[in-house]
Amino acid sequence: MNWPLFALAVAAFGIGTTEFVIMGLLPDVASDLGVSAPAAGMLVSGYALGVAAGAPILAILTAKWPRKQALVGLMSLFILGNILCAIAPNYGFLMVARVVTAFCHAAFFGIGSVVAAELVAPDKRAQAVALMFTGLTVANILGVPLGTAFGHATGWRSTFGAVTVIGVVAAIMLWTMLPKKIAMQSGNIFQEFRAIMATQVQLSLLTSTLASISMFSVITYIAYILLDVTGFTAQQESWVLLLFGAGITVGGLVGGKLADWKLMPVMCAIFLCIAIVLGLFSWTSHYKWPTLVTMFAWGAFAFAVVPAAQVRVLDTARGAPNLASTLNQGAFNLGNATGAWLGGVAISIGLPLTDLPLIGSAVALLGLATVALSASLDKRPKLAA
Repeated sequence: MNWPLFALAVAAFGIGTTEFVIMGLLPDVASDLGVSAPAAGMLVSGYALGVAAGAPILAILTAKWPRKQALVGLMSLFILGNILCAIAPNYGFLMVARVVTAFCHAAFFGIGSVVAAELVAPDKRAQAVALMFTGLTVANILGVPLGTAFGHATGWRSTFGAVTVIGVVAAIMLWTMLPKKIAMQSGNIFQEFRAIMATQVQLSLLTSTLASISMFSVITYIAYILLDVTGFTAQQESWVLLLFGAGITVGGLVGGKLADWKLMPVMCAIFLCIAIVLGLFSWTSHYKWPTLVTMFAWGAFAFAVVPAAQVRVLDTARGAPNLASTLNQGAFNLGNATGAWLGGVAISIGLPLTDLPLIGSAVALLGLATVALSASLDKRPKLAA
């Protein structure tokens, strides 16, 4: 057991649970606070925009912090944000609380990815990052379904109270299990910002954004699809999300291994598979058993791209790993916000819920094109630079 990686995974579990569990609870939150479904969906966008906005801010503030202390401090901010979510008296307060919680997200996964990669041999970096992100996938297997069921049974606020406890446990584990001294990145933060302006770094960040837009244009409103289109009950919805989380876990681990093998061809194949599966979901969402199969496959392919995209950013921004890794989390969550907004617009203009997977499929094809372009630039070093 690599205990430092385990501690990072537990923290990732808490962060992943608080990020994704809101989607299963959207109908409850909307009913309790008296807002519409698209307005409730903006709580997903608000969190994601908080991650995107917090990425450069926290990257600057933590640039010279020892990495261990930075990670523990970020978890403390996470704890505060979830306490505020649990006691939120109205929609506006909850939105602010979600943004506060989100501020720790990008910097934690950014710094955590660099630390995870440094804890293993160079040819195991993607697998180490995938192991840390396993906490995020387990959040989808256990945290989100159980948190959704717990929220349905005892009120959505209690879910955020439970996540607060997870955050406290994670902070203690990080403090006790991470090495006392972890090598700090040298260099000037402004030089690092210049380094990330390279074409290949920007294409890598765009790839992450498109991957998230594809996923969140659908997953944000998955409760409405499962309940209103497929015909699952609220209790059955939790089990479907559990199956989706199982697919995410498999995809994250397998994706990490494949990314250490052949990074760019694997990323191209993953985006193509995402596009195909989401295209099929527009049809299978009408039927319960085909929906179960599709949800598992979609989860696997959608998350297989995460460790690959994270390592790709580290490869293209070797002069600024902390900053690039942190901003990549911002890119993922900018995609989360954009996807949630895009899905909300589609619903607002009257498109059927079954059109959301087609939108996600089209965005995945854009991701495939971006990866193909970046791979072609790898063969032309001068143009890539």
